[in-house]
Amino acid sequence: MEFAFVYIIATLGLSIVINIFLKKIGISQIIGYIVTGTIVAYGFDLRDVGHSHELEMIGEFGIVFLMFTIGLEISLRKMGSMKKEIFQNGLLQVGLTSLLVYFIAHYLFSLASASALIVALAFSLSSTAVVLSYLKSSKEIYTPYGQNATGILIFQDIAVIPILILIGFLTNEGDESVGTIILHTLESAFIVILFLFVVGKHIVTWLLHFSASSELDELFMGSVLFIVMGASLFASAMGFTYSLGAFVAGMIIAETKYHHKVEADIAPFKDILLGTFFVVVGMKIDVMMFVENFGTIVELFAFVLVVKTAIMFLFLRFYNTTATALKTALALSQVGEFSFVIFAVASAGGIMENELVSLLVLVVIFSMMLTPFFIPHINSLVEKLLHVREIEESDFSALDGRKNHVIVCGYSVVGKFVTHYLQERDGSFIVVDNSNKHVREALNDGHEVYLGDASKSTILDALHIEDAAAIIVTLENIAKKRLICEAVLQKVKHANLIVKVVSLEEKEQLSDLDITCIVDGKEEVAKVLVEKTLVCRL
Repeated sequence: MEFAFVYIIATLGLSIVINIFLKKIGISQIIGYIVTGTIVAYGFDLRDVGHSHELEMIGEFGIVFLMFTIGLEISLRKMGSMKKEIFQNGLLQVGLTSLLVYFIAHYLFSLASASALIVALAFSLSSTAVVLSYLKSSKEIYTPYGQNATGILIFQDIAVIPILILIGFLTNEGDESVGTIILHTLESAFIVILFLFVVGKHIVTWLLHFSASSELDELFMGSVLFIVMGASLFASAMGFTYSLGAFVAGMIIAETKYHHKVEADIAPFKDILLGTFFVVVGMKIDVMMFVENFGTIVELFAFVLVVKTAIMFLFLRFYNTTATALKTALALSQVGEFSFVIFAVASAGGIMENELVSLLVLVVIFSMMLTPFFIPHINSLVEKLLHVREIEESDFSALDGRKNHVIVCGYSVVGKFVTHYLQERDGSFIVVDNSNKHVREALNDGHEVYLGDASKSTILDALHIEDAAAIIVTLENIAKKRLICEAVLQKVKHANLIVKVVSLEEKEQLSDLDITCIVDGKEEVAKVLVEKTLVCRL
């Protein structure tokens, strides 16, 4: 126990120092955690510990809390609107990738059928931990390619279940037939869904209401942790992944009024545990084997990247823009963390040789290490490849069920200041602008932004204008401002509408409209000047 504390303290200290340095040069903290894991493993001779089941379990709960926060943003209604992204795109991606990789592994690399099948299924999966972390932090989860990537990753998480069942059948553990195993799985799925969505929903709602009414933050936080852990363990007991149970729990809470508070409170646990997961990944790296087989690892990674990108781009291009299809394909071109589990189970069952498994694990780690460097530059890379700078039309489905949000119309100079002050006050807001340049700037600043004309009825419906707490109009063009105000007031007669004007003439042009508050920039500046003068005199 004494040495365990030393290892923990050393890991925390080292990760802080490394990540501070990497932050200054613009490199993702994921790389810092992986490097920390490798240094700790070799510095304290803990290379074998990195493969321990207990440590892997702790690390896996980083993905559990990540999937829980994703579930908070995808309610049942949103899940229904994402059927195509999850089930159609997900099935095509996993199925086509597995099929092509199997044929190449079996016929070109002469792997046995069972080994080729395991490799194909593992390589079809992408990294939920890396990709969703980036999409959430950059707000690109709300873009069309972000929605496509999220849907496919959710399907992949679900697909892990039948993949592990298949591996269990291949290892010939037990005398049950494939049909019996599938039947038991479907029965378990029915029980999990019935319990979590019928019984669990009432329990979760009551528990959150009770703990929130107590006005004790630690009691509310404890209730949330209990819900996440309980749902995860229940799903695991029924034969599914921990993260799938957490995802469903998040979807249930998304239907309650507490989902924004829960997401804010759970963020520190998610980030710490996700960091732990990447430290464990770093501890798995065999440096000598990596150096000796570096060429082979790079070649295998390049092969996987090209195959996965090409397959996804081809089928996504049928019903997406070229830019959206290519961005989605590139974002999911790496190999994911669930591949560790698949390779470990296959190795334990004697399906694959340990040396081959070790090499493939290094390929997975290599792909996860490169992705944080690569994924932030997908937009600029696609623009250069396709010679376009236009942002594709926004997908507003992420706004389903959104309430009490502030809509900021325009992201020019004033709009940027407005969002800055809203952020300082932890306000829930979205930005809408009809300029590709301004939308790109808002995305780069990490805001949830949509490309659209706020004077159009369809856009206002998509923005859920009737449920908004306020609409702030920051545009410069008076004609456009009036059109937006008229459209908003036509939709919601008593909307909380705040409009910026730059002159008395503009104020007079809007005087016939029932606007809640008109802010005259020159008048406000005059007030501030007088106030500052009085302070100086005192």
